[in-house]
Amino acid sequence: MQIETPPTEKPYDKAEGERRGLIIVNTGDGKGKSTAAFGLALRAHGRGKAVKIYQFMKVPTARFGEHRMFEQLGIPVEGLGDGFSWKSKDLDHSAQLARDGWARARAVILGGEHFLVVLDEITYPLIYGWLPLGEVLTTLRERPRHVHVVLTGRRCPEEIVTMADTVTEMKLIKHAFQAGIPAQRGIED
Repeated sequence: MQIETPPTEKPYDKAEGERRGLIIVNTGDGKGKSTAAFGLALRAHGRGKAVKIYQFMKVPTARFGEHRMFEQLGIPVEGLGDGFSWKSKDLDHSAQLARDGWARARAVILGGEHFLVVLDEITYPLIYGWLPLGEVLTTLRERPRHVHVVLTGRRCPEEIVTMADTVTEMKLIKHAFQAGIPAQRGIED
């Protein structure tokens, strides 16, 4: 480890642009995409802002740790899918769930009543061809100026990356699963 001297002056100038809703993308093969989005949701909720979370691959009855906590805090989370695609009994049905869920999410984004809308794992229905990329891009472009949207998932389409204001790629360096350690309840649920 290299020891550094802490900066004594601010390393950047204050931004002079207008405040507006942002498009934020968390992508990549590393862990933390959804977790980062949920952190933003908590931050916004803590400021009294209206937040809505859509999870495109989770079932509506999912009760993971984040669901339990968001329920206690009054942050609405809606599962739109039927789980992992390899567990699906009918991929056409999975695609229809994604389209139906997108219609609800799109209406909320365009409705402008929420400060932040999280589209968790939306990249999967996009790259599987279940959702029309053009419609998602149009919705992001036409959303009310104050609405922030966070999109998560691996392999985010380049068109969304180009449109986004902030893009973070989570890079996998090492994962416990690779060493044969199973998912840990409270860490990966």
